[in-house]
Amino acid sequence: MKKIRAAVVGYGNIGRYTLQALEAAPDFEVAGIVRRQGATDCPAELAAYKVVKDITELDQVDVAVLATPTRKVEEYAKQILALGINTVDSFDIHTQIVDLRRSLNAVAKEHGAVSIISAGWDPGSDSVVRTLLQAIAPKGITYTNFGPGMSMGHTVAVKAIEGVKKALSMTIPTGTGIHRRMVYIEIEEGYNFDTVAAAIKADPYFASDETHVNLVPSVDEVIDMGHGVNLTRKGVSGTTQNQLFEFNMRINNPALTGQVLVCVARAAMRQQPGCYTMVEVPVIDLLPGDREENIRHLV
Repeated sequence: MKKIRAAVVGYGNIGRYTLQALEAAPDFEVAGIVRRQGATDCPAELAAYKVVKDITELDQVDVAVLATPTRKVEEYAKQILALGINTVDSFDIHTQIVDLRRSLNAVAKEHGAVSIISAGWDPGSDSVVRTLLQAIAPKGITYTNFGPGMSMGHTVAVKAIEGVKKALSMTIPTGTGIHRRMVYIEIEEGYNFDTVAAAIKADPYFASDETHVNLVPSVDEVIDMGHGVNLTRKGVSGTTQNQLFEFNMRINNPALTGQVLVCVARAAMRQQPGCYTMVEVPVIDLLPGDREENIRHLV
């Protein structure tokens, strides 16, 4: 069986867990790792892999897993799709997903490639669950309650604020899909805490939520990558009222994101050129192995 050759672009928390998921997958091999620093100061676990600054330095890449900050996804995806390489990412700004899909769809089709976007766990696998629940109870309301736990996207956004040395953003559910953001930061010398806190609260990641920014002596002392979600839908099936569905999970955030990215990297090899979200991809395409055997086992 010819294995899928995947490159990991970016090597932060999500990149590390993506590499672990690729190593455990029976149908993948690692084409290499793309880092801003290249092979300089390489972590010991990358000794077995080719580490480069640009994906063009790697051979025969089938799919690039973009483990980059969300706000860099479009830039990297366009460059890589233009090379005819498939891309997958965990872009997590919900209000911008449709625009990103349109933008990358044109590039992917032009170059005969596939892009699957927003493939983490929310947006991502939770989106698939929400879609199923709405299908089986078409009338009703779905509440998505995150946490309590560390938000990777929000934490990265805080780290990008000028004056922030280290950061952690925690999501605290208050019910009915409403959340409180608890942000813990260390600041660089010479910066004013109130100014930095105001900039964090004004960022689009936080502007619509109740946000509390706390100055701490050590972010490392409070960090925990655990997270979770509760999805609840109460609705109507046909004309029958009071249908209630609930989905819960408690997870290591970057580990699950990395695993989902590997699943959609596999699925990307099975789609026609274009850009997709996870709700558009057949769930069976996320699995390795023979399709009929998977159907026999799962259906």
